[in-house]
Amino acid sequence: MSIITVKSPKHCANHGVVNLDNRSYKKLLYVFPMLFTSILFIILVFWLILRPAKPAFSLKETDIYQLNLSGTHLLNSSIQLTLFAKNPNQKVGIYYDVLQVYATYKGQQITTYTSLPPFYQDHGDSNLLSASLVGTGLPVAQSFGYEVGRDQTAGKLVLNMKVNGRLRWKVGTWVSGKYRFNVNCVAVLAFGPTIPSGPLSSRQGSQCSTTI
Repeated sequence: MSIITVKSPKHCANHGVVNLDNRSYKKLLYVFPMLFTSILFIILVFWLILRPAKPAFSLKETDIYQLNLSGTHLLNSSIQLTLFAKNPNQKVGIYYDVLQVYATYKGQQITTYTSLPPFYQDHGDSNLLSASLVGTGLPVAQSFGYEVGRDQTAGKLVLNMKVNGRLRWKVGTWVSGKYRFNVNCVAVLAFGPTIPSGPLSSRQGSQCSTTI
């Protein structure tokens, strides 16, 4: 004798739904990775076509108001500088999120970091950035005074004005992640045997190197 099993309509309906859900789930597992890969590919192609150029910086003015040793190796400094920043891109904007400016002399940091306010630079735009750099009781090498004396004998003082920062690129409504960048500017100031009554100044503009 054979046993005949009759499934209820409700049981059959539930069984059909389960199969449909399994098929839909498998389709989603296939579609989402493909969609994500396609979006990444489009962004990559867009990025390669535009190829954003790094921002260009130049040093416009440098004024040294103080560069004195306290004791043998503690430095007090006060420097004012003006930078010219340009976005050379024609279709890419730049968000400057972090800008930290400081000065060095022969590899030694002679001011503390000065932070400039963040700003957005549209494509092709340029901005003047001013910063006041100071240092109080900064430790330097004991040869610092000797090196400055040698530069005074040579008639010129060479300093490096540096910027550490983070930026983001903007293309249309799309904004990239943050990128670190570094700027290095060389300031050459006349420094003769007679100390001037005013600040040591340089009005000779110089191009700066920018790395990302």
